[in-house]
Amino acid sequence: MATSLVSGSVSLHSKGKSYGRQGCRELCWASTIAFKRCIQTEISRSCGVSKFLQFQRRDSYQTPFTNKKAHAISISASCLGEGTTKYFDFTVIGSGVAGLRYALEVSKHGSVAVITKAESQESNTNYAQGGVSAVLGPLDSVESHMQDTIVAGAYLCDEETVRVVCTEGPDRVRELIAMGASFDHGEDGNLHLAREGGHSHHRIVHAADVTGREIERALLKAVVENPNISMFEHHFAVDFLTSEGGNETYCHGVDTLNTETQEVIRFISKVTLLASGGAGHIYPSTTNPPVATGDGIAMAHRAQAVISNMEFVQFHPTALADEGLPIKPTKRRDNAFLITEAVRGDGGILYNLDRERFMPLYDEREELAPRDVVARSIDDQLKKRNEKYVLLDISHKPRDKILSHFPNIAAECLRYGLDITRDPIPVVPAAHYMCGGVRAGLFGETNVRGLYVAGEVACTGLHGANRLASNSLLEALVFAQRAVKPSIDHMTDSNLSDSDLWIRPVVPVSPGSKTVVNIIQRTMKVREELQSVMWKYVGIVRSTSRLKKAEQRIGKLEAEWEGFLFEQGWKPTTVALEACEMRNLFCCAKLVVSSALARHESRGLHFTIDFPHLEESKRQPTVIFPCSPIKVSWSSQQLHKQHH
Repeated sequence: MATSLVSGSVSLHSKGKSYGRQGCRELCWASTIAFKRCIQTEISRSCGVSKFLQFQRRDSYQTPFTNKKAHAISISASCLGEGTTKYFDFTVIGSGVAGLRYALEVSKHGSVAVITKAESQESNTNYAQGGVSAVLGPLDSVESHMQDTIVAGAYLCDEETVRVVCTEGPDRVRELIAMGASFDHGEDGNLHLAREGGHSHHRIVHAADVTGREIERALLKAVVENPNISMFEHHFAVDFLTSEGGNETYCHGVDTLNTETQEVIRFISKVTLLASGGAGHIYPSTTNPPVATGDGIAMAHRAQAVISNMEFVQFHPTALADEGLPIKPTKRRDNAFLITEAVRGDGGILYNLDRERFMPLYDEREELAPRDVVARSIDDQLKKRNEKYVLLDISHKPRDKILSHFPNIAAECLRYGLDITRDPIPVVPAAHYMCGGVRAGLFGETNVRGLYVAGEVACTGLHGANRLASNSLLEALVFAQRAVKPSIDHMTDSNLSDSDLWIRPVVPVSPGSKTVVNIIQRTMKVREELQSVMWKYVGIVRSTSRLKKAEQRIGKLEAEWEGFLFEQGWKPTTVALEACEMRNLFCCAKLVVSSALARHESRGLHFTIDFPHLEESKRQPTVIFPCSPIKVSWSSQQLHKQHH
């Protein structure tokens, strides 16, 4: 894998106004241990990221895919004149809360392209049921919110980041309200503040159980009405356009695939914000929408951005287990149907398939234990008993209360022959949220000049080893705003590049041909195999031997798949949605496994039976640097190198 992996504390914070050129150059490492597959075995103490990358990168564009004899796929250059290159001041990748909020702010200073993979509303934001946590009650305090965040994050949070987010959060929520987002109010006319697990106060602003949808609606309305913002739906981001100068890597925009016209569209811009969401689909069951295939994290990794804390994957303990329903769904769901934590809050009880209640065996808080504890307990039952799901029973409560509190869940289950007022609900844990991602400083800056990150794709240090409930939308809002000032400053000293500096990606000419159909079918099968390996070996409870087995199986699966592609006449620069998603899933899966192997303790969401305890000496982030690999796979190299 194209990485060097360091477990150590890294500072990517730009103090005061130094978020410009110096902010990322002054990265310093508190550790000199380098793991796995890196040509150089030691990183000199306190060397900057950019210097390290420059030193390591010499051969990183050598492709292993030369001398392929088969040419079954005919390729279209898909560049029909200048129409395929678009120029903007700002390019935003992702149309969730982070991307839209940032777009609205920077649109006051220039033209903005918002690139989104499906319809504009199809984002993790839209699926967020909970709310936004912010200190808005008279008895609450920033210190209390900070403490709750740090405790939930198993003391791995960056304290400065936590202070910034908890302090600036309330203003960001008020701005949403001013823009027309409608949140629930109590009988006294004030905002109704809910309380969720891990919070010591009522501080969750919500719109029933569809808060994300309401925020997305308000932001999209403002974006659509803004003449400076252009929305490009069904544009799949393929790779960043980067160059090197001195000790720096620069980002000049992104290549995309219009998945409706099968045309490659190049976006050249002065500043790029990556807000593409998470990578839930590296697992077979996830609450994330189908678009969450880790594209942003993988693209950033290929573009030499630093990645951090990828071992911390949050699993929601209770998603609907379709195979336990009386009437089976006719096709597999795109994403798991969430059974909200409130069912357990209202007295729901967990049983195994022999109708034995098991939570008291694991934790004195029983069904009301934190998410990671409940998920681990269910996982233990499933493994010990070799079963596929457990049962969550709320049927002992009054029928009218169940139906008034959980109308959506009741209706969904009833579609498949299950009456939750009489029968238990089959549930299984599902991947929910990535706490790791692209390493960001206090202003959303990365070590790649001109590239900023916000939202789930970023690792800001807020979540540490476990995200506190309802802190995700808050983080997205705060960092979208904080990235604005440095973006504008960068725009003024940025030169737009010649769009032909990079080789163009190409698409297959006949998308319906037998060869292309074969490739897509094989890719979907490989995708399911990868997800199965991740669930089996890199799930809720881990071990070193299982992680190493995952590493071997993923490497073999990837090599076989890539071999098949190139035997069919695929080229290193060929792009198609399914294949590009697959390489991103491989890339993210490998990042999670490498990070998990590097952490020799159990902390937060990462639990390993080989190191079952917290170790104070290991209380530091996992950091993955790009590094010149000996053997490059397709998933870990950019499709285009620069023309020289």
